[in-house]
Amino acid sequence: EFIDKVLKIDDPVGAISVHGVVGAVGTLLVGVFATDGGLLYGGGFGQLGVQAIGVVSIGAWAMITTFILLSILKAVMGLRVTEKEELEGLDLHEHGIDSYPEFGRDK
Repeated sequence: EFIDKVLKIDDPVGAISVHGVVGAVGTLLVGVFATDGGLLYGGGFGQLGVQAIGVVSIGAWAMITTFILLSILKAVMGLRVTEKEELEGLDLHEHGIDSYPEFGRDK
């Protein structure tokens, strides 16, 4: 809900929540629970800081790389279908067949 409604990111399968958020939390918790240098084992904030830098670096790399790749795709072939094609249904438009004919279609 937070990703969809507040951040307004279309994530129908919850990939950001499942992989992004949980991965970042797990990576940060290494800095808390690591037996050699973790925050709870007397290591201070050093390891946690390193883990935080890693999370931020990976997030930045993923965003920059995605932006570059999507920009190239947008320039070469476009990222969106027309509104007519979207309303018609992409299976019908792309493959000439309706995926769910049992639901019927108002024409």
